[in-house]
Amino acid sequence: MTHEDGSLDLNLDLDRRRRLGMVEAVWGADKTVDQIVAAARRLGAAGETLLVTRVDETKAKAVCRQLPTLRYHPQARCITMGGAMTDAPWQRLALLTGGSSDLPVAAEASVALACHGVEAELIADVGVAGLHRLMARLDHLARFPILIVCAGMEGSLATVVAGLLPQPVIAVPVSVGYGVSAGGHVALQGMLASCAPGLCVVNIDNGYGAAMAALRILRRKNTEGQARQADSGG
Repeated sequence: MTHEDGSLDLNLDLDRRRRLGMVEAVWGADKTVDQIVAAARRLGAAGETLLVTRVDETKAKAVCRQLPTLRYHPQARCITMGGAMTDAPWQRLALLTGGSSDLPVAAEASVALACHGVEAELIADVGVAGLHRLMARLDHLARFPILIVCAGMEGSLATVVAGLLPQPVIAVPVSVGYGVSAGGHVALQGMLASCAPGLCVVNIDNGYGAAMAALRILRRKNTEGQARQADSGG
């Protein structure tokens, strides 16, 4: 249904950046091409960043034909416009995957972070089946304020990382695996049942959700750091 303002049943949250420090992501999987185009135009007119997630290539091409200035990220299945995707990020974190099959979920997280000026360094294919690959990178990983870990199968990489490193670890169960892996449910349950204290877990394949959880932590740390500096007169 199209309303008088051409909104196609969209009621975008243009106040989210002020309230939360993040933009509204448009869920693209269940939206039509016209709805995505309408959202892009509305956000563009408001001077806001566009981030559309879960867009297949066919739908993305149809959208971009109408709005050629949009950018499609095929691995992440995201469409973006505007935002803080620059060469001068205000913060960095590390994004780990158990295997290369986890990369689409990691890419979604990376694009979502980039839209908010956060660079994610990808450290791929360091799953527990070859634990030496992770162990060789521990000193490097210790430098990052937050770690996002994407893993399918049994999902044990997140527990191992959270048991070895002290910073916040956000686990993303991935729907990679067969048989009893059950589309990521075993990875999810394993992460939720982790004995590593303080491991945070988001929903299956929710790279965007992990990115926003990390963004909340980073923004809070940044705000507290600025407040301490102001209190000290620095």
